[in-house]
Amino acid sequence: MKVSRENIKRWQTHCIKVQQQTVLNGFENEAAKAERIAKAKNDYSFFVEYYFPHYAKNKCGNFQIDAANEVARNKKLRALFEWARGHAKSTHFDLMIPLWLKIKNELNVMILVGKSEDNAKTLLGDLQAELQFNQRYIHDFGEQINLGSWEDGKFITKDSKAFFALGRGQSPRGLRYREHRPDYIVVDDLDDDELVQNENRVTKMLDWILEAVFNTMDMGKGRFVFVGNRISKNSVLAHFAQVPGIFHSVINALDEKGNPTWHEKYSKDDIQQVINTIGVRRSQKEFFNNPITDGAVFKLKDIRYKKIDPLTSYRYLVSYTDPSFKSGAKSDYKATVLIGKNRNGEYHLLKAFAAQTTVREMVRWHYTLQETFGAAAPISFYMESNFLQDIPLDEFTQMGNETGMHIPIKGDARNKPDKFQRIESMQPLFERGLIYFNEDEKENPGVKKLVEQLLMFEKGSRYHDDGPDAIEGAIWMLNFKTRVDLPLIIGKRNTGTYRNAMRF
Repeated sequence: MKVSRENIKRWQTHCIKVQQQTVLNGFENEAAKAERIAKAKNDYSFFVEYYFPHYAKNKCGNFQIDAANEVARNKKLRALFEWARGHAKSTHFDLMIPLWLKIKNELNVMILVGKSEDNAKTLLGDLQAELQFNQRYIHDFGEQINLGSWEDGKFITKDSKAFFALGRGQSPRGLRYREHRPDYIVVDDLDDDELVQNENRVTKMLDWILEAVFNTMDMGKGRFVFVGNRISKNSVLAHFAQVPGIFHSVINALDEKGNPTWHEKYSKDDIQQVINTIGVRRSQKEFFNNPITDGAVFKLKDIRYKKIDPLTSYRYLVSYTDPSFKSGAKSDYKATVLIGKNRNGEYHLLKAFAAQTTVREMVRWHYTLQETFGAAAPISFYMESNFLQDIPLDEFTQMGNETGMHIPIKGDARNKPDKFQRIESMQPLFERGLIYFNEDEKENPGVKKLVEQLLMFEKGSRYHDDGPDAIEGAIWMLNFKTRVDLPLIIGKRNTGTYRNAMRF
């Protein structure tokens, strides 16, 4: 496959950057040079910071240093490095670690496997750029490039080290240089959204890796590294993680204590802003190696949309709020839903709000509902009784005095069972097609957040469930109202006694 002009131009521009940013100290003596080389061979962090200033804008994280040391330590390493996006997987495993192994005389033939031939060649080009134009590396370890080019998918250095690029599915059989077979193989980010949809293709790709690629090494004498993040539970990476005996490193954007894993580069606010922008569900796939393609309880196929009925056709309209007192990104969500139940027994979610916001903004949602829907049909407003006190009630009163209209909100004083059981009990209603979301609200932030929380809901999960809790509350109230309203039917039993029966 011929490399595009755009990629060649990009590479040339990158080479100029490498050359410009690796300037030398012209006044050092040979002793200082020898001391630096000795330190670089044993101190990966120093190696990265000195030889690659154009990449090392932030200090190495401990997890990156540990990974490099593990690769160097184990000459028969079989490893999966499952790291979040933005945590320099390719930079370290495709470029810095092999060049570190090279100066330690621990690498003879490298294969770099990408999701396509073009992708693999591009990655190989970044490695060649360092060997050909990195002044610091060349000054300390000599001229490097001898034959070949990344454009052809292979090149050889002056000290007879060979580097090859291989696209997904290409035949690697017989690949070697002189007497050396590959001894460092890195499979980089092999999965994509299309591939993981086809289980048969995933299985074939795993077979290709474990049979064709792995066995290019001399009876396993070498280091085999798979890097990427888990974009699907049916990904090649997810299947490779089940290979017995592999070294498996999982790095998420936040550690178990909720702190940035690569704190040298990212702050909590940096990560939270991304989560707020793309949503928790997408963030789980990209930054936490936890792809949620479907919910554990509520399935994406069961989230249905339709045009709502005329408001006067609903027997009741219920607004239910699951609040929180605190505001801000670290607090629970506040969620308010408006649901109507029609005469066919369907529950229609007309409007939803869900946000980490102030109590006053939450109160304002109720006025929006009243102004938008209340003129056509009366709305019954509810909130959990233990919250409808003090601050929320004061806010409702204050805004009522300001607007001249008070929201007649009531407390839900029922003795609620376990939250998971309550919310899970709605699942059959979704599955049977009895719950619909307003089609006109499909792209509104509140509805999108609500759908996200439904799909994230599962036993033991620590994710926010305020939206599903509000839906459960509204449906319970609607069912209670319709049960109470149904006429009492009195029938005669064969025994001559009478009974009362409630019709549903």
